[in-house]
Amino acid sequence: MAAKLSLSRAWEETREVFRRDGRLIAIVALALLVLPTTVQALVTPAAPPGELPETGAWMIVALVALLIGVTAQLSIVRLAIGPATSVGESIAHGARRMPIYLAAMVIWLVPFLVVMFMLLAAIRLPAPNPAAVLGFFVVLVVTVLLAVRLVLALAVASSERVGPLRVLKRSWGLSRGNWWRLFAFFVLFLITAVCVMVAAGAAIGLVTALVLGPPEGTNVSALLVALVTQLAVAAVTAVFVVMLARIYVQLAGRGEAEVSVPSSGT
Repeated sequence: MAAKLSLSRAWEETREVFRRDGRLIAIVALALLVLPTTVQALVTPAAPPGELPETGAWMIVALVALLIGVTAQLSIVRLAIGPATSVGESIAHGARRMPIYLAAMVIWLVPFLVVMFMLLAAIRLPAPNPAAVLGFFVVLVVTVLLAVRLVLALAVASSERVGPLRVLKRSWGLSRGNWWRLFAFFVLFLITAVCVMVAAGAAIGLVTALVLGPPEGTNVSALLVALVTQLAVAAVTAVFVVMLARIYVQLAGRGEAEVSVPSSGT
């Protein structure tokens, strides 16, 4: 029988993790989430609404930021589940498990993204194909359904010494019977992340525009807007990852798994 998820319990455990290990998690988030994404935001060229920036060296920076960000999330899972470790050890652990998690994502997600991009291309033709529109929404719905069932892949990849296929199978099994709870958690995170990012960007953008001038290119205003926005996003991401780790502990049946305590090193 599938374990029943308690989001309130996961939230209480998340608060406990931050009470004990908040300093270590903050160090990982600042170094591996905020810094790389801030640099990426500064070097990514502006593009018209609804269009992607022109190809260029910024894509390499974006790829590096993605890899570092995944490492950060796997590291935070390690800190959130325990046993106690240092920042350096958790980052090394995240770097070792990062290829496994990325491979798992590529296996299931990339085919759906390719199909969606192909359908979008058909939709944008001078005479959009109605079948392409319907197909796009069908594929989108299926992708969301699967994403919720596989959302625990991050915690599995960090916590269990298994390969990509086993990561997906394990995540699928753990989420059985808890789709709606996980969906609510997933949607809440997305809404919170968007609201925080928009609010932080708008607030700091207004202040810097009044004090330092409008953000352009890599000037001081643009740097401050990017930094504050990424700080806000990193904070939401860290909470999401820690709560995901505690959800994994519940559904994996590990009982009162150890919540790590700060070590002397960082």
